[in-house]
Amino acid sequence: MHQQKRQPELVEGNLPVFVFPTELIFYADDQSTHKQVLTLYNPYEFALKFKVLCTTPNKYVVVDAAGAVKPQCCMDIVIRHRDVRSCHYGVIDKFRLQVSEQSQRKALGRKEVVATLLPSAKEQQKEEEEKRIKEHLTESLFFEQSFQPGLITMAIFRT
Repeated sequence: MHQQKRQPELVEGNLPVFVFPTELIFYADDQSTHKQVLTLYNPYEFALKFKVLCTTPNKYVVVDAAGAVKPQCCMDIVIRHRDVRSCHYGVIDKFRLQVSEQSQRKALGRKEVVATLLPSAKEQQKEEEEKRIKEHLTESLFFEQSFQPGLITMAIFRT
């Protein structure tokens, strides 16, 4: 008896979605960050339809918010922040990329990407540098304590 090779049934919502980056950070004082690119990868043997949804669509422009990705190809999706005001600093917005098989309507998978507007790239870099220095200092000081009756000694080792 000859058996046909069947493709496994794809369960709704369980297909892994590959998007990079998984986080977008926009800086109010750096206009070059107001436009960013999400890359959607399709490692599968079949074409995918995609749709980009957003929790706050009035703050963003998504170029090609819907489309298709050929098998084993990728698609760049441009996202522009269009409402750079201080009242939006630190607010976390979300984009959801939903994918489905080209011939199907049901969503096979989805991935969320967070987006945040920060006031200054320089201020953020300064905070990150201070954090790195603090982490380095706490990681690079090693103390050895030995205890002998009547004598306490301490040696400090720096890496």
